[in-house]
Amino acid sequence: MTDDVWIRDEPLSPCNKVCQIHPEMRICIGCYRTINEIATWSRLTDMERREIMETLPDRAPMIAKRRGGRARTR
Repeated sequence: MTDDVWIRDEPLSPCNKVCQIHPEMRICIGCYRTINEIATWSRLTDMERREIMETLPDRAPMIAKRRGGRARTR
């Protein structure tokens, strides 16, 4: 399997291929973008993308990571 389908032309995509929307926060648990930000990403300007990217680290603590599998036993 290759990542050819994930190669994109637009710069600054925070997508890390962990695409799952948190049911309560309505934020992707992989990249921390909202559904609206994900849907409009390809139409945003570089400046708008940078502004969103700056807010993403602040959103990370809002999402409790699931601990399943091996991570659960550590």
